[in-house]
Amino acid sequence: MDAKKRLVVGVSGASGAALAVGLLRALGSLPDWEAHLVVSRSGARTLLHETGFPEAGVTALAATAYDREDIGAAIASGTFRTEGMVIVPCSMKTAAGVACGYSDNLLLRAADVTLKERRKLVVVARETPLSRIHLRNLSILAEVGAVIMPPMLTYYTHPCTVADMTGHMVGKILNEFGIEYSGLKRWNGQATVPDGEEAA
Repeated sequence: MDAKKRLVVGVSGASGAALAVGLLRALGSLPDWEAHLVVSRSGARTLLHETGFPEAGVTALAATAYDREDIGAAIASGTFRTEGMVIVPCSMKTAAGVACGYSDNLLLRAADVTLKERRKLVVVARETPLSRIHLRNLSILAEVGAVIMPPMLTYYTHPCTVADMTGHMVGKILNEFGIEYSGLKRWNGQATVPDGEEAA
């Protein structure tokens, strides 16, 4: 039997914790994939505030979860095979740390490893408005190969709930790794207008 594909998921302290939960649930439903999770201290606090999940509840959604202070964990080494990493959501503090190679915790080290091994790093950057410092750090990450994917609202899909918007974004993240997800509504070139609404 072939080994499962591993995707590292880092959760930092920006708003948007529901995206992390949605991604972990989606990965948990895929028989050929497994999530390797690391949550920053601020990420755990934001998860609890925004989703009601304590850290233990979120780590239970992953195949493997790591102590954020364990710099000797498997995901800290480039010899540990993965398909890449997603930081979702990614705070500007975390983006700055990755951009500067400042690996003072396991989340930052795992991202550093992903870049040095030339694996895909998806940064779901969550902040608005963006300062020049933020833009500079994100630009550095893009220049070294990271995919910068702010969780933008998508109107053409006519979302009815926050769950619809979350599912669409989770689908876009998974799409970066070649994974199809039902929550992603692909544009087919034909606009539809929901009942009771008029076309603009």
